[in-house]
Amino acid sequence: MPYIPFTDEQKVLANSVNLEEFLRMRGEKLERVGREHKLIYYDSSGKHDSITLRGSTWFDHKNQVGGGAIKFMQEFYDMDFQTAVQELLGQRVTPLSHSPPKAIAKEEKKEFRLPQANTNMHRVYAYLIKQRFIAPEVITHFAKQHTLYEDKEHHNAVFVGIDENGVPRQASKRSTNSYGNSFRITCQGSDTRYSFAHFGESKRLYVFEAPIDMMSFLTLYPKEWQKHSYIDMNGVYENAVLTALKNHSNLSEVILCVDNDEGGIEAVDRLKDILTENGYTDVKRLAPKFKDWNEVLKAKNGALALPAVPHKRKEEYLKEVSELRYLKCRPDKLTSQIYATFKNGQYKYLAEYALALYH
Repeated sequence: MPYIPFTDEQKVLANSVNLEEFLRMRGEKLERVGREHKLIYYDSSGKHDSITLRGSTWFDHKNQVGGGAIKFMQEFYDMDFQTAVQELLGQRVTPLSHSPPKAIAKEEKKEFRLPQANTNMHRVYAYLIKQRFIAPEVITHFAKQHTLYEDKEHHNAVFVGIDENGVPRQASKRSTNSYGNSFRITCQGSDTRYSFAHFGESKRLYVFEAPIDMMSFLTLYPKEWQKHSYIDMNGVYENAVLTALKNHSNLSEVILCVDNDEGGIEAVDRLKDILTENGYTDVKRLAPKFKDWNEVLKAKNGALALPAVPHKRKEEYLKEVSELRYLKCRPDKLTSQIYATFKNGQYKYLAEYALALYH
């Protein structure tokens, strides 16, 4: 493709294209979740719904990456910069949809099978107690419920999500290796509406990003823990949380115990929007003092713990918003003023222009 010398204004315009409208017009399937839309697509591994869109911005919660419209075209459709800008400006239109016919999507769905269980849980107990400092009685509780066990082939810890009838529908595996790279993966064919959990009789549901975070919290706060409910999201997906709330009418208070890092902090606002839209308004945030709840448990036991990671962009945003004022502007020169402001990096003025336009 010959090089096209796009102007700065064209690049800004392309990067500000509303992705929700752009993708819907090109055949992609979107589902509304709170103030955002979720992109639904399929590939050889099955159905995916981890990418959320809001206006011209997007974020992939599974891979923890996001950005503007141009980067989306480069990452999701594997386009070079020139092609991405052309597509967004409407200079060329390529069929883009990743969504296959329903019949194909159905064929791609994998059958869910639990990994074969080992005859004992020696490796899992050793890993969770010695390396993760989880209380033995917490491990034993879930082992007796058959929602935690050790797989036979690789001695991974297997965390199981069951449905309302007690049938396993989802599972994730966590490496118990003391050396080398550890990993956590979701088993093929898992139903994302279910996840590793405990349900009690109180109205309170505690929500975590991972099973070990959840078990760490129970170790830290053991007093009458079984009367409350707890669930792992396998990241920051809301599906299992919404299913749990629907299937347990006693639950009305949600406490988000996600990680104290950029991903977790951003997830709080997103999850609050989704829960509110579904009728759950009693939503609170309980943040660990370190990066996550297992890091808190490590620190309590004298081990080196990862600190919390502040969300510098959000902190700066909140600071700037608190200082905003209405900026007087001339409508006949607004376009050139906005472009000059963007080019000079005067983002606070851009927000003030937005306030002026809104009112």
